[in-house]
Amino acid sequence: MTRSRVDDLQVFQRAYELSLDIHRASLDLPQVEQFALADQIRRASKSICVNLAEGYAKRVYSQPEFKRFLLMALGSSDEMQIWCRYLADLEYVDRQRANLWQTRYQAVSAMLNSLLQKVLGVAES
Repeated sequence: MTRSRVDDLQVFQRAYELSLDIHRASLDLPQVEQFALADQIRRASKSICVNLAEGYAKRVYSQPEFKRFLLMALGSSDEMQIWCRYLADLEYVDRQRANLWQTRYQAVSAMLNSLLQKVLGVAES
């Protein structure tokens, strides 16, 4: 039997691609923000991917651990939606780009919520 990989999950693929975009953009933030805002958005965006990967690896052996890591990934995805607002309001990125990122993080959060519902065995409403 072939074990599925986290890379096979569409939510992981979307979050990973988005984290690469955020990372690249963060490098262009003002120098004064490189140790604060830029670092924070890099860590939060990557946190979605690494928490999803770690939880996915543990899913067969511990559903509670899988749930815990999914919740952390979801929290980071929701956090990134707020950071996108900051980036636009501080005029570090144009509003259209920030809105696109927010929309993409909303989709990632919805996918994580759906996965979490499946793990919990709860019907989606």
